[in-house]
Amino acid sequence: MERKQGWHVLYVKYRHESKVYKELMEKKLEAFLPMATSIRKWSDRTKKIQVPLFPSYVFVNIRSNKDFHDVLTVDSGCSYLSFGGEYGRVSQNEISQIRLLVEGKDFSDVQITTTLPKIGDRLKIEHGELSGLECEVFRIDNQHRISVRLSSLRQNISAIVPLSYLSNQTENVFAQA
Repeated sequence: MERKQGWHVLYVKYRHESKVYKELMEKKLEAFLPMATSIRKWSDRTKKIQVPLFPSYVFVNIRSNKDFHDVLTVDSGCSYLSFGGEYGRVSQNEISQIRLLVEGKDFSDVQITTTLPKIGDRLKIEHGELSGLECEVFRIDNQHRISVRLSSLRQNISAIVPLSYLSNQTENVFAQA
């Protein structure tokens, strides 16, 4: 596999992300561990906790072959993420966008999911300027563009809507309409 400079994804042991991140920083390697505030509810209390946005992943900026090998000497660091013979790389632009998301004051309970809504799912936009708007997913393409049909307006709108802005809580509203 070809090693290139730039941001790579280091796969680490489960729940060892913070430990690996600290060790990378001690070795003077540039690393990024995006943390998100998550609200956890138990039967007797609710608490805000910091959790890794991407479980078992730490991002490292590789600048030389030495950096590449030094990263692998970290305890609890398993391997670089790879796909079909290529190391998993993340662009500087994507790292910047993730930083904005996790450091932004307007976001809470940030979650990652690999499942997209399905065509026909009835959703409600819960955040942002369109908060409260009910919609039905009618198209999803590979750029995570979600097009929604607005029943009340009988119009279709296509936009990139963050999945975290949507909820499935409109089944009853559509059943009544």
